[in-house]
Amino acid sequence: MTDTFSRAVLIWFDEHGRKHLPWQQNITPYRVWLSEIMLQQTQVTTVIPYFERFTQRYPSVQALAAAPLDDVLHLWTGLGYYARARNLHKCAQQVVENYDGDFPGTVEQLAALPGIGESTAGAIVSIAFGKYATILDGNVKRVLARYHAIDGWPGQSGPLKALWEKARLHTPESRCNHYTQAMMDLGATVCTRSKPACEHCPLGDGCTARATGRQLDYPGKKPKKDKPVKSTYLLMLRAPAGGLLLQQRPATGIWGGLWSFPEYPLQADLAAECRQHFGEPGAIELWDTYRHTFSHYHLDITPAYIPLLSLPDKVMEAGPSLWYNVHQPESVGLAAPVKRLLEKLAQLDPLST
Repeated sequence: MTDTFSRAVLIWFDEHGRKHLPWQQNITPYRVWLSEIMLQQTQVTTVIPYFERFTQRYPSVQALAAAPLDDVLHLWTGLGYYARARNLHKCAQQVVENYDGDFPGTVEQLAALPGIGESTAGAIVSIAFGKYATILDGNVKRVLARYHAIDGWPGQSGPLKALWEKARLHTPESRCNHYTQAMMDLGATVCTRSKPACEHCPLGDGCTARATGRQLDYPGKKPKKDKPVKSTYLLMLRAPAGGLLLQQRPATGIWGGLWSFPEYPLQADLAAECRQHFGEPGAIELWDTYRHTFSHYHLDITPAYIPLLSLPDKVMEAGPSLWYNVHQPESVGLAAPVKRLLEKLAQLDPLST
């Protein structure tokens, strides 16, 4: 079965697989690692411009390790799941400090580094080092779950164990690097989540889900759980000179290490909070509330635009803070909702300094 399965996948890859993506050129462990981290939960078309900017700015793991975290987060802004960027930076530093800048060549060593799981480690070993290793990313899980009709949500231990067993069974010793790329491509372009192109699949004849017409039943869905809803004000505090106050969030937690507007609960008296912490407020303008969804809750955000008429000396003492000029932006990492609000403020106030 292994030979038949992998042979069909490789034949398909030779004719239809993607071979011109940026990270498939000038293959190095650094470039493969960077692309694999960016591709976690993110589509190829979204990743390409980020990958190109990163490799232009940081052409080596040494350059990335030496960069300030703020610069890394700034380049990552908009890509989401910011823990990936923080772990990316930590991992680069550990590779430089512990391995003299050379990525280790085993799954076990790689998986011990920040942000690298077993599947990502397998992809690096296979694609960058050309050695045998198994992967099981989201695309591969979907292909194998359908082919073998493996019931259950892959986030549960039973289905996950079964999928790893099948992944190891089918991974060939030879051309493992091509097979790894082929399986990712197959899931991304043919065995897609909602509209699989079964008629173009090299595994169609042996696929149990296709034979039974149950393609959309696999892989099993994550058990639904109602997400709680939280609400907050984001205070867009504008200094008399025109800058907007941003504060750096704690390193861990939501938007960890990113720069954001001060956040207050809806029951807060905004005028009183301003007088106590930031200065005398002018007219407070509340913008329309909108929802930003995280993996485990919804956040209803009400932006509050507050021009400050005066500033006390203590306004910058609450933690890392800066006055942000929307027309001469600093290279800092911004939470996506904050970035959008800053862009809107720039359009509304084009002559501010």
